[in-house]
Amino acid sequence: MYRAIAKNKRNTVFIILLFLVIIGGLGWLAGYVYRNADGSLNWGIIITVLVVATGYAVLQYFLASRLALGVAGGHEIQKADNPRLYRIVENLAITDGLPMPKVYIINDPAPNAFATGRDPKHAYVAATTGLLDIMDDDELEGVMAHEMGHVQNYDIRVSMIVFGLVVAIGFIADMLLRLSFFGGGRDNRGGNNGGNPVMLVIGLAAMIVAPLVAAGVQAAISRQREYLADATGAMTTRHPEGLASALKKLETYGRPVRKQNSSMAHLWISDPNKPGVISKLFSTHPPLEDRIARLQKIGGGF
Repeated sequence: MYRAIAKNKRNTVFIILLFLVIIGGLGWLAGYVYRNADGSLNWGIIITVLVVATGYAVLQYFLASRLALGVAGGHEIQKADNPRLYRIVENLAITDGLPMPKVYIINDPAPNAFATGRDPKHAYVAATTGLLDIMDDDELEGVMAHEMGHVQNYDIRVSMIVFGLVVAIGFIADMLLRLSFFGGGRDNRGGNNGGNPVMLVIGLAAMIVAPLVAAGVQAAISRQREYLADATGAMTTRHPEGLASALKKLETYGRPVRKQNSSMAHLWISDPNKPGVISKLFSTHPPLEDRIARLQKIGGGF
């Protein structure tokens, strides 16, 4: 477990470096599209893109948790508001030796839950009303133990950084495409390239490829996190059958979450989008049947 936590902390650094490389590539492309009158790269634009993107990522590190909760439509509760959910989270925090996270409920019939935050001292867990309605106590404990597993393993820190950087890359790529269509750079003679088809193709490629690469990284990291959180939750409750049963219900009754952003899809315990065949290639979650099978195998060991 401690190795997994250390690995997540190392992954944080590697992820930041990888995304900065992607953002740097987009900045270089912007500098090329808007190159100087003599045909040289516009380093002013490149530096501006890097500084803005880095500043945005740092800002997201501190604000993305509340942004994700706001996007999902969550509202914070106290014990009196929903004693059942609050006490389950409270007991799990005590069992894991973690600070009590802030608890949120999302008014949404889609059964789902997620955890977010910078670290265990700044953690949030959220559950939808749909989840509370269909889960019995053992199943709800299994789901929240999974979410507390994300907190314990520092998955939430990795997730928040990925969330912020994916949004930043999407924003920069979209801006670059729009500039390619409506702005354009200067050619070697100081003319405007606004209608240059080559520039439009470059801008379009940047908009498509960069977010896809970011989504691929996001998906690869998230799939392994889900397996680890399942195992961590099972070790906490010593009752993996509870989470396995909850995942079966999510498989049966799952539906798209009404308020969510694709950039935060990896936060949820179950994919909130119900992706089609193509989009499953970039799914942030492993198949539920695989997770259930692993939990059943773990259950045989107790």
